[in-house]
Amino acid sequence: MTLGAQLAWDDTVLPFQLDQSGIRGRVARLDGVLEQVLKQHDYPPLIEALVAEAALLTALIGQAIKLRWKLSLQIRGNGPARLIATDYYGPQADGEPARIRAYASYDAEALDLTAQPFSQIGAGYLAVMLDQGEGMVPYQGFTPIAGGSLSACAETYFAQSEQIPTRFSLSFGQSTEPGRVSHWRGGGVMLQHMPQTGGVAAEGGSGEGGLLTHADILSGEASEDWNRANLLLDTVEEMELIGPTVAPTELLVRLFHEEGPRVFDAQPVRFGCSCSEDKVRNTMSIYSQKDIAKMTAAHGMVTADCQFCGAHYELDPKTLGFEGKNG
Repeated sequence: MTLGAQLAWDDTVLPFQLDQSGIRGRVARLDGVLEQVLKQHDYPPLIEALVAEAALLTALIGQAIKLRWKLSLQIRGNGPARLIATDYYGPQADGEPARIRAYASYDAEALDLTAQPFSQIGAGYLAVMLDQGEGMVPYQGFTPIAGGSLSACAETYFAQSEQIPTRFSLSFGQSTEPGRVSHWRGGGVMLQHMPQTGGVAAEGGSGEGGLLTHADILSGEASEDWNRANLLLDTVEEMELIGPTVAPTELLVRLFHEEGPRVFDAQPVRFGCSCSEDKVRNTMSIYSQKDIAKMTAAHGMVTADCQFCGAHYELDPKTLGFEGKNG
């Protein structure tokens, strides 16, 4: 594959369908997006890995939902990795890119840098939140932290909350391609069976703690189709997922050529943050001047930093709060 073709697939999500088995999916390739997300902070490697995995999941799930505005994932635990948060902003118009941002909050002193990243989350939950914009009721769904990876948690969420069999296969890490500076790359495949009628096939979940898994939902011919597609997905290699030498279309042919893969228009994805001075002012508008005074730094200004992109704001306290001159 030429460099031009490689770059054309970077930072895209490609929707596809397997016509022989009623299964849809997405192939994600994140290059510059992951690099920009992670360079905003000096995270330890295991926190970088959790953020990278969450960003890939967000790109795949966000593109699979017809969004008017925003999808958010939050992973909260009682371990040293306290919070991983991501946002996916749907494209504002046809042809425009979607935008992703992400950050992590963690206890640096409590982190076990030799441990598996997922183990540092501890007990907690993964939350999926949909904000469809003004006039729409926000949606929130939760699933326990279980299964050994964030991908497994997301699969459980779709099985428990949506009764939609879903699989993820992800790979991510530092790329050391010849002639290029070391940088982050990630890729993944998401499979989903078309929604079924008639309820869940299994009476109890086979997952950790009795949770439903993707394998518990289907029966009969649909189950056979799903299992076959999953066996094929299990043959994928990490470098095929990440690229850059294997195009997403070529990957689909390698994995699912007998299933009749059909692709649709790819969605470009970019790093993007929605923070602004106006939003900071709006957040401060609920406070009195007495409260604002407590937030004022020694140099006489109120400061605020965006956890996602690192933007720094310095505001005159006299213009803040519901009593401010511009409030």
